[in-house]
Amino acid sequence: MLQIEIEAVWRFRHEGSPRTAVVMLGVLNEIRKTGKITSAASDAHLSYRHVWNLIEQWSEFFGTPLVETQRGKGSKLTPFGERLVWAGERMQARLGPQLENLAQELASEIKPFLEQRPSVIRVHASHGFAVAKLREFLDREPGIGVDLRYVSNQHSLVALAQGACDLSGLHLPHGALRAQGIKAAREWLDPREDRIISFVTREMGLMVARGNPLRIASLQDLTGPKVRFVNRDHDSGTRLLFDQLLAANGIDESRINGAQQIEFTHAAVAAYVASGMADASFGVEAAARHFGLDFIRILTEDYFFVCKRAFLDTGPMQRILEIMRSTDFRAAVATLPGYVPSDSGNVTGVKAFLEMHAVR
Repeated sequence: MLQIEIEAVWRFRHEGSPRTAVVMLGVLNEIRKTGKITSAASDAHLSYRHVWNLIEQWSEFFGTPLVETQRGKGSKLTPFGERLVWAGERMQARLGPQLENLAQELASEIKPFLEQRPSVIRVHASHGFAVAKLREFLDREPGIGVDLRYVSNQHSLVALAQGACDLSGLHLPHGALRAQGIKAAREWLDPREDRIISFVTREMGLMVARGNPLRIASLQDLTGPKVRFVNRDHDSGTRLLFDQLLAANGIDESRINGAQQIEFTHAAVAAYVASGMADASFGVEAAARHFGLDFIRILTEDYFFVCKRAFLDTGPMQRILEIMRSTDFRAAVATLPGYVPSDSGNVTGVKAFLEMHAVR
């Protein structure tokens, strides 16, 4: 299946001037991580001289240096360079899933005009690292295309019920809040036609700056006067879970500084904290570790997929189940911090699922 990638370009221009500067933030980020311009050049498949010339051009354009080089000590970003990189990290984390959705829409528009038409599986699921890993495995499969749209927990079940997707994501927390998740899902599950597929478990909790300088240890600590929080968007399953946790612990959201500041993915809130614009957020452990943050576990979630009984017997769906059950896929998931394969690819009916998972 044709794959389309849409990427954001950082193009700067002074007001009233036609001159522009296109800054390769990936180059600066590699310097930030390694302290070596040679590593940044290699990563970008460019010569050292070309990368150094680009850095000088960018510094001249902004009127301030982006990189500092010390003999024998390598290179490091200036405070301005650091700010540029972290702004880029936040934008990429925020826009990435939306750009993937737009790319998929474009692919769906043009695929009827192409000769090669593989079987396309329409997947609606909330954004997550294990889902992205499954997508990587499916992209390697000949004759199978994946139309993956990132949507909220509830919206994905609605899409399945309305025939707008073939595979729907569903995540449910362990513990006292599980009953609320089951109740919301039950409204859209058809015991006669739907089948539940086990996938993974993931750890959810608080992401805080490395070293946890504010000593945040619980949800209650988020109400501290010095703590700046960044929240998830209202349509996300993670935001719903966080709101339920606040209610269960008797915490008024208005007491949390920054609770109305929102980002749209786990990676985006993690990048927000990592860039120093907030002190804490709530999300998956994998996002926290990816951005070098500390993580305080709050609870575990089970992640499932739901599909129609008729679709379960199709060739593409059987191949998905084979991948989920494979040693290679389970090993790949196990490398994601906070993720564990959990009976991956095991299929149950809705009635048995509800009885088995009502309390956990």
